Amino acid sequence: MTSLHIGIAGAGLAGRTLAWRLLRAGWRVSLFDSRPRAALDTASMTAAAMLSPLAELAVSDDAVFALGQRSMVLWPRWIDELAEGGGAPVYFRQKGTLVVAHAPDQSSLEHFTRLLQHKLPEACRAQVHTLDAAALAQQEPALAGRFGGGLFLDSEGQLANDQWMAALADEIDRLGGQWHEGQAVERLEEGRIVCADATHAVDVAVDARGVGSQGQWPAVRGVRGEVLRVECPGVTLQRPVRLMHPRYALYVAPRPDHQFVVGATELESEDNGPVTLRSTLELGSALYSLHPAFGEARVLRLSAALRPALDDHRPAVVLRGGVWHINGLYRHGYLCAPAVVDELAHKLLGTERMEAT
Repeated sequence: MTSLHIGIAGAGLAGRTLAWRLLRAGWRVSLFDSRPRAALDTASMTAAAMLSPLAELAVSDDAVFALGQRSMVLWPRWIDELAEGGGAPVYFRQKGTLVVAHAPDQSSLEHFTRLLQHKLPEACRAQVHTLDAAALAQQEPALAGRFGGGLFLDSEGQLANDQWMAALADEIDRLGGQWHEGQAVERLEEGRIVCADATHAVDVAVDARGVGSQGQWPAVRGVRGEVLRVECPGVTLQRPVRLMHPRYALYVAPRPDHQFVVGATELESEDNGPVTLRSTLELGSALYSLHPAFGEARVLRLSAALRPALDDHRPAVVLRGGVWHINGLYRHGYLCAPAVVDELAHKLLGTERMEAT
């Protein structure tokens, strides 16, 4: 097979992961992005990277669930393959997710449980466990005595998105990928990527700019997400925890060195400004209610970004006007990215997509 030159606009989660897969297959890749590769104010970095196909099924559909299930097979394989390059390891855990609620909010947990039981395929129901207070304390000792019970979704996981993105950048360098950082792409055409100062000829053009693709795909919209990152040596969690609430569902994802990524907010707004005081107070107070030791947590970062969404809230891989588009990852970016990237990579490579088993 002749090695083609693939030009990818957008070096976020989808674009960067696709570049790595194509480089591994021996293809030439050029990657274009208006921001530097280490930028923090991006959708890829404003995420908890929770791999929760079961929990997300309660608020999404079967298509997203199927992509998530397929991605859960690909993630450990891809993390192992990325490590073959000799780079820094990527934090990845698959120890399940806990879902809890305070006594006044039990109705929210009960509603979530009913939705999950209704939508979950029969073959997956054994992965959902109802816990009483004692069983919850055994699973997560830090929460002992704080909740009357909860749900344990045993197959779910998480990874450190900052480590994944940094490791990809290093591996793309090692494999000979060409970066065009600080290059704002004005438009993509068949066989061309047009920047402000130059037009670059490629064999195949791929648009992975997320919300930046709106000029060529008007159906893409931005949905604001906000995330808090803290350090708290006084709390140890083994797995992500979702705290149900009538207005939002808080998630707390543990990271190495007693760090935690906290999120909940999802606003139908394309305001890309700093995190609001209201969101900061909501995230902080909900985190404190999970465990009082979080009251002494050090705030490391507050971040906001626009997540790209389509009307059906499903990721999409489409060929439009001679340009491939990968977009619409919405709030399911890390959950669905491997399956979606795998689909496009194999279409470009002309081979069958890897099936999850």
